Amino acid sequence: MNGLVRSFGRALATVFVGAVVIWAVVLIVAPQLTMMERALTAPKRALDSSVAASLSRDAQTCVSVLKTKGDAPAASGGMAVPSPNAMAVPSPNVMAVPSIGGMAVPTAQSGAGRGYILQCDRADTHRQVVRTGGEKAYLDTLYDLPRLAVQDSDPVEAQIATAQEIAALADALADRLRLEEARGPGLTTRNFAALTQAVLIPMTPETRAIEARQPSNILFGLMGLRFEHDGEVYARIGLITLVRTLLFAVCATALALVLCYPIAYKVALATKPERAVWLFLGLVIPYAIVELMRVYAWTTIIDNRGLINDMLIWLGAISEPIQFKRMPGTTFLVIVYTYVLFMVFPMFNVMSTLDRNQIEAAHDLGASTWRVHARIVIPHAKPGIAVGCIATFMLAAGAFSVPRIISRGLQSEWFSQTIYNKFFESENSNVGAAYSFAYTLVCFALVALFMWIMRTRLKDFARVQS
Repeated sequence: MNGLVRSFGRALATVFVGAVVIWAVVLIVAPQLTMMERALTAPKRALDSSVAASLSRDAQTCVSVLKTKGDAPAASGGMAVPSPNAMAVPSPNVMAVPSIGGMAVPTAQSGAGRGYILQCDRADTHRQVVRTGGEKAYLDTLYDLPRLAVQDSDPVEAQIATAQEIAALADALADRLRLEEARGPGLTTRNFAALTQAVLIPMTPETRAIEARQPSNILFGLMGLRFEHDGEVYARIGLITLVRTLLFAVCATALALVLCYPIAYKVALATKPERAVWLFLGLVIPYAIVELMRVYAWTTIIDNRGLINDMLIWLGAISEPIQFKRMPGTTFLVIVYTYVLFMVFPMFNVMSTLDRNQIEAAHDLGASTWRVHARIVIPHAKPGIAVGCIATFMLAAGAFSVPRIISRGLQSEWFSQTIYNKFFESENSNVGAAYSFAYTLVCFALVALFMWIMRTRLKDFARVQS
């Protein structure tokens, strides 16, 4: 702060610091606090009151359908019942059944009872509530409700009476639970527990034997992410996806470092300044194109009828296209291409401050090229290497467009895709927020560990910009 005041004056320094504080609060602190609040809030549909309210709606719909059927003309044998978002078409001896999500399903009537109606089948007080950890619990046993269910073998009048009783009980329970939940703390770690929850993976003994021999499954078994219990296979899918993504991000970062270190060294120390300008232009010009367009351009190269496969088929090297979309290495390569500048520029900035005379002196003293890099170049460029690796790792770990477009669902899902699906596909934003917040903490922890291993401090990063 004193340096800013001496350089720019008290007024400009105050404006600068205020702008930084506002930027940090608005773009970093506030979004994370909002995400944390959502992560600690139970999804409304997972609350017991929501389950009870859903039971009440099903029972009321069942009553409405059964009453409509009872009022239908005898000659037709029934009347088509409209369902939400769909139009039922009357048909002799057929009753349209309203179902969740759309179209009425016609089924034949069954004598004195009724045809299959989804909501009547769901009108049962023995309804399961949402619990984590594989625990099973039901409304009737938790809240001392009588075990009632609409039986399709009963007369229609009896079914209506049962459904009305279920609706009344469920309504009363839902109101009581809403009051209790409103008085409660309202915060829960249930969303975070979903990340570690073990899920049953149904498979035949033959498939289980094949899967057990795969190296990735052996590794996950050693880590406790995949296990067998009572002859069944369970997997912590959320953690498996997280670990796999982190391993992929580390591999992509390592590949970027191996490819970019020679480039940075060549431009900074092994090339005349006037030629280095042209080398940098070759790196920068492709990045004038929008990132999404650069990623889509790769699809024309790796597709089954892309440039590579067409050329190999034309040369007679292959008879069938190579499935590049199924290879994780393709995703790594595109990620490196997409974020290469974030690895090259930090290393170049630090390497360019190294006196070339030190390298020439080392060679004159008989040092090999490997020894020169190990004893002179790499120790000097360590802050740039750290910054480049951290930037590339964080971008690769959070990559969404590259794995989504390149793999097109044919490879294992990256954790960023899982978070997206929680927010927008399954409409489970509370669990998605928990996944996102936990992922941020894990990535920060890995970055801190990397900085400790590299013996790099935050103030060393200033050398990258100097």
